[in-house]
Amino acid sequence: MDWNLIRSFLAVAENGTLAAAARNVGVSQPTLGRRIDALEASLGLVLFARGRSGMTLTEAGLSIVEDARAMRAEADRLAVKAAGRVQSVSGTVRITASEVVSTYILPPIITALGLEEPDIQVELVPSNAVENLLSRDADIAVRMVRPVQNDVIARKTNDLGMGTFAHEDYLARFGIPTGTQELFQHRIVGMDRSNLIIDGMADMGIRAQRSSFAVRTDDQVAYVELVRAGAGIGFVAHMIAETDPRLRRILPEIKIPALPIWLASHRELRTSQRIRRVMDFLHERISALELNSV
Repeated sequence: MDWNLIRSFLAVAENGTLAAAARNVGVSQPTLGRRIDALEASLGLVLFARGRSGMTLTEAGLSIVEDARAMRAEADRLAVKAAGRVQSVSGTVRITASEVVSTYILPPIITALGLEEPDIQVELVPSNAVENLLSRDADIAVRMVRPVQNDVIARKTNDLGMGTFAHEDYLARFGIPTGTQELFQHRIVGMDRSNLIIDGMADMGIRAQRSSFAVRTDDQVAYVELVRAGAGIGFVAHMIAETDPRLRRILPEIKIPALPIWLASHRELRTSQRIRRVMDFLHERISALELNSV
């Protein structure tokens, strides 16, 4: 049986529509539709009920979906184990990292890696989602939280210091808050659906709610750029603020805990010379950065 047919079946079952599944698998919608038709024909079963709202598993489809997931898990395990046996330093390494790390920390490091290891190709995936290293969504993850998945090895690499900053133009218009109590009399850049800043403030004894923020976004890079544009007071990494002389640190009494930077990879990949080389290079370069100073 063609594994692509099973993979396509699971994509449609888990995404609910051909369009969403096609984006997930990386093939065209007509191709995915033909694969579903071929699988149904080969099994002699109708696996999906087609409707205007999407595709729903039939009783026959439900009866085999867990077996298909088991096949996928075994295929993922085989792929990880095979990748771990690769001894060549050439090839592709897929790295996932948060939007901030991908934009402001990794580019010069990946550039330096390319000069030292020209036979290694890097795929950089900026994402705040925690990719599943067990299913090879990525070979290496750079994260601000320690991974807790079994069979994942992690190394703490550095700490990313944070502070309260505002653009000099904003401060010229609205003045400088002299204390935490004055903070909420100002325009603050916050997050939209994420509770990250609200929860962080609560941990420091500062009460805030979504309406406390004049401008809100969950995109980390857009957040930094809003502060740099003078949209309001925001919470920015020191190393980013240092690159813009127009940003001013304010309210140093607000002690924002530094964010730990972790490197993680699947345990099986420790035997891959290529991935070990990239892991060691990332660890060395990120460790050497001054990320926790003003």
